[in-house]
Amino acid sequence: MSRAAEDPEGAAAGGRSRPRGSAAPAPRGRPRSAAADSAIIEAVLRLLEEGASIGELSMEGIARAAGVGKATVYRRWAGKSALMLDVMRSLDAPSPPPAGLSVRDDLVALLEFLRRRGLAKRSSALLRSVVSHVRAQPELWAEYHDTVVRARREALLGVLRRGVASGEIRADRDLETLADLFVGPMLARALFHEWQELPEELPADIVDTVLEGVRPAVGTVGTAG
Repeated sequence: MSRAAEDPEGAAAGGRSRPRGSAAPAPRGRPRSAAADSAIIEAVLRLLEEGASIGELSMEGIARAAGVGKATVYRRWAGKSALMLDVMRSLDAPSPPPAGLSVRDDLVALLEFLRRRGLAKRSSALLRSVVSHVRAQPELWAEYHDTVVRARREALLGVLRRGVASGEIRADRDLETLADLFVGPMLARALFHEWQELPEELPADIVDTVLEGVRPAVGTVGTAG
């Protein structure tokens, strides 16, 4: 049976993905079941936890794992990339906005959020799978970056700009590079060294180490004789 015959609603949409930022079309027929949505996303997470790669997943296999019909999956997502984007979003709790009291404390809080995400097995497993798959599905990362990563990056850059304005960070440092120095160690452990621990003191240790290197010099630095 063709997909058009099995899922006329999906065939009518032509399998076309919506442009970024466009609103979803008005639903037709029966309203979507939140329970089915959750079951499908849960099935993807479970398959990834069991060792499947994104490339190995199929819409049909996901439907079987979720206990729903293939048409149910296609009715919600035009393809695997669209489904994976919603799976990633399901794991992304919004990071707390910086409190604005201390540049150091705000940086520690942002890294603590990343640390806690790294401790979550599902978040780490999914992120590793996406990174390994990104070359084959660059649009998946582009969508994720635009909808999730960019906001977090801007929050971090905002704190760093505040540090420059307050004199806590040297003005001659490139803030994009500096942002990478803060988040890089945490992401490296979560992505490439999953066996390494993410101790509670790690965010403060990273922040203090980097800040030590970019603080403006106080007075005249002497030279060794």
